[in-house]
Amino acid sequence: MKVTVNDDEYQFDAPLTVHSLLIFLEQPQSGSALAVNQVIVPRPQWSQYLLQDGDNIVVFQAIAGG
Repeated sequence: MKVTVNDDEYQFDAPLTVHSLLIFLEQPQSGSALAVNQVIVPRPQWSQYLLQDGDNIVVFQAIAGG
């Protein structure tokens, strides 16, 4: 299965959850937000949300500022 994460393509064996993807990418989960195909996936769903072939994922970090 091929997915795109922040404009980079990755190949994985299915099934893959959002949580597993973030572990693979070594992305911290605290302070992170994630959208799959332009739809925000709430953090409580990350461990059950299965990614599909062709999904476009955007991972971003919350930034404090003023």
